[in-house]
Amino acid sequence: MFMFGNFIKAIADLLNFVLSAYIWIIIARAVISWVNADPYNPVVRFLHQVTDPLLNRIRRFLPVMGGFDLSPMVLIFAIIFLQSFLVPTLRQIAAGLQ
Repeated sequence: MFMFGNFIKAIADLLNFVLSAYIWIIIARAVISWVNADPYNPVVRFLHQVTDPLLNRIRRFLPVMGGFDLSPMVLIFAIIFLQSFLVPTLRQIAAGLQ
């Protein structure tokens, strides 16, 4: 049973890393939106492709705030919630199995 506990702990650690990396990708996307970046740049295209699906879903529910896009901040708060709720829950499940 300890192997399954270690597996769940590894999933929790990997999930925590992926969520942290995605927060930095969202921050980079927001910073690039402040400047006039080349839309054909591969980095800019990557940032748009990775973040637009989730940001567009959030934008449907947010009102327009005078040109301010609050969707990155809402998404970052949601990711922080997942990190503070889901990751510790998985770690506690793993600790109970060891």
